[in-house]
Amino acid sequence: MKEFRFKLIIIIAAILFSVYLLYPTYLDYQNGKEIKQTLETDKEQLEKNDPNLSKTQIDNLLKVKEDSILAANPQIVKNRENRIKLGLDLQGGMRVVLEVNTGKLIEKLAKNPDEVFKTVIAEAEKESEQTDEPLVDIVAKKFSDRGIRLSRYFGSIRDDDDKIVSELNKSTEDAVNRAMEIIRNRVDQYGVSEPSIQRQGSRRIIVELPGVAREEEAKQLLQGTALLEFRIVRDPDFAFPIMQRIDDVLAGKVEDSTEVTADNENETIQKDSSVTSEDTAANQTELSDEEFKKQHPFFSIALLDPQGRTSEAYVHADERNKLELMLKRPDVQKVIPNNVEFKFSAKTDKDANGKDYYKMFLVNKEPELTGGVITDAQANIDPNTSTPIVTMTMNSEGATEWARITGANVGKRIAIMLDGAIFSAPVVKGKIPGGRSQIEGMADLNEAKLLEIVLKAGALPAPVDIIEERTVGPSLGEDSINKGLTSVFLGYVLVGFFMIIYYRKSGTIASAALIFTILFILGILAGFKATLTLPGIAGIILTIGMAVDANVLIFERIREEMGTGKTIKASIDSGFSRAYSAIIDSNITTFFTGIILYQFGTGPIQGFALTLMIGIATSLFSALVITRIALDIMVAKNIPVTVG
Repeated sequence: MKEFRFKLIIIIAAILFSVYLLYPTYLDYQNGKEIKQTLETDKEQLEKNDPNLSKTQIDNLLKVKEDSILAANPQIVKNRENRIKLGLDLQGGMRVVLEVNTGKLIEKLAKNPDEVFKTVIAEAEKESEQTDEPLVDIVAKKFSDRGIRLSRYFGSIRDDDDKIVSELNKSTEDAVNRAMEIIRNRVDQYGVSEPSIQRQGSRRIIVELPGVAREEEAKQLLQGTALLEFRIVRDPDFAFPIMQRIDDVLAGKVEDSTEVTADNENETIQKDSSVTSEDTAANQTELSDEEFKKQHPFFSIALLDPQGRTSEAYVHADERNKLELMLKRPDVQKVIPNNVEFKFSAKTDKDANGKDYYKMFLVNKEPELTGGVITDAQANIDPNTSTPIVTMTMNSEGATEWARITGANVGKRIAIMLDGAIFSAPVVKGKIPGGRSQIEGMADLNEAKLLEIVLKAGALPAPVDIIEERTVGPSLGEDSINKGLTSVFLGYVLVGFFMIIYYRKSGTIASAALIFTILFILGILAGFKATLTLPGIAGIILTIGMAVDANVLIFERIREEMGTGKTIKASIDSGFSRAYSAIIDSNITTFFTGIILYQFGTGPIQGFALTLMIGIATSLFSALVITRIALDIMVAKNIPVTVG
């Protein structure tokens, strides 16, 4: 058995690792059933105690109860994050197809549009519904047919039509990109798990929101105008004492928290003003990790700058949900002044160990200025410093306010926020008159371009229309899961039964290896946090049928070799070696097909292709490694091997 030890260790390790990856899915399923039963009991109780409560009120109360359960049990949240994700068709939700109304955008960009212009736009929009040709090109052609130059409505008199068409196409492309950015930020802020946001064609966006039941709220979320805000970031001297109070509450050092309001915040801050990030850092070096987590639950997650140079905290991406649940606790809310709140950066950075983290800022609740005053933004490279910058321009009203705000907050930071997420928090270097200012600090031009899109989103959002809407109920999704699992089971039973009847002991080994193939597929899906869809289940079923192809080729080769009079060991060795080329060739071509489907397909096609590719890899491992070692062990122990 010593010669098989290494292969056995690999097989056992793969099985145990797959079970480990799938364990959070099992726990989440159990937790989900318990939470569902609790909420159903509470719902019955609410309906019984107060029949006047509306469905919306009951749903809100149940949502609060569910949030409190999650806040009290962080492990449930962690299991939910690490489970196999389910697609829209398996857990219910909404699928919405949005179309950016580029006709309205072009009309908004035009100067002095008249009736002729509006007639052309209407005709072009109707024609664009029947073709994939860009709306701008159709509009340009119709103006050309009428003998009207585009400079009549766009650009300057010196611009030719080709240049104007190029600029308009760029504007419409930016409008779609801005719409996608806005929608993605809104969906993330809304808290939808495993959303899918994809572009289709030149101006359509497909949004899938699994688990979303409130249709009107979701539609408002997708179609609403992006909210761009400029808010003051509070200084370290103000932020650190509040964080310390939160830490004390979570550690149980404060039994009865007095609610902090804007009226009594100065008294609270003054009392705790001696608290600094240096104190926290010094305390951490004196305690073990476990002791520090116990005594400082907040600061063990919200990491501070040891030098106290900035007031933001740094939160690893996998612990952000846990921190947000902490901040939602009623006792924690009492110690946060009601005129400030904690907000996170829109994107992650990487620390020295390569782990993703968010920045968390303490900002004023009321914005100093909103994005409606932005008229333009441009990302460029500063010729003096060779660093990326974004310049933004405001209208006259915004310019006046911006001069006042920057003049009153020199040396302070102003957070630029879109839909509650902070994209940048530059320091005000001086009063900025004229409404034109410059933002620095981006890592590269791509980041600056993203910020340009964000800033423009508040000034020139293109209207977004819902052209298709589909709702999948939770019961339908559950039915899909049950039918999918039944299909997998029946497929396995039929294939396994055939293999056992036709190839006897060898077929039994191949059927057992199929179980591990399915286990590995699900484990890999869980490990990479991929989304399992109904087409994905179809891919698993197809894999079950294809997985035994390799075994059939091998067993037939072994049967041929035994027919020539070779020993069983020699037949097995020769059977595997002769079957390798056919097995590898057939599976490689199928794998390449899966890559093409995944690259160019949309959601359902990608789900099918993903499980198909994973299934090919795992079935090869099962056929060439697990089946082979099982046969070799049987030969080594003189157990008769039959292949039919």
